Amino acid sequence: MVRLTLRRLTLVYLRVSSLTFGGGDPTMSTLQAELVKRHGWLSREKYGLVYGLARLTPGTNILAFCAGTAWELKGWPGAILAVLAATLPSAAAVVLLTAGYEGLQRNARAMAAIAATLAAAVGIMAASVWQLVHPDLRHERILRALVLVAGSVLLSYAFRTPPIEILGLAALLGFFWRGPAE
Repeated sequence: MVRLTLRRLTLVYLRVSSLTFGGGDPTMSTLQAELVKRHGWLSREKYGLVYGLARLTPGTNILAFCAGTAWELKGWPGAILAVLAATLPSAAAVVLLTAGYEGLQRNARAMAAIAATLAAAVGIMAASVWQLVHPDLRHERILRALVLVAGSVLLSYAFRTPPIEILGLAALLGFFWRGPAE
């Protein structure tokens, strides 16, 4: 296992945020792979806690997530550097891409590349859902996990329930519907 330093942590956020496309979910999924699975710097439980809290915050959830995970690992210096590493390169890329987008709209190959990138981003978002739900799909917990996922999707899309209310209801259900060995 690589020793955690402020420099190494900042470089992880810089690399992941600069090379991951599709928004917050794919970036958070890639950060889970790096921080939890690859390096073991952050526990799965802490990752899940920060993920949930970041979803509650107004504004850009990925910035709250980067700040929260880095704060858990390296305090305020880590949080500040993680947010800077996650925002500065992407902000520069957006400025450059926006400047050239008008010309790209008339280019069929460029539009096909953008459409393919969007499709890949959706796939990465699905992978992030799988990473979060998969550990709870053991035999004794599968019904609860499926009810929570399906109920959240139903409340969100069919009833337009705000995310904070869905998370609150899920927390209540999880509190009262405990599985074996919990």
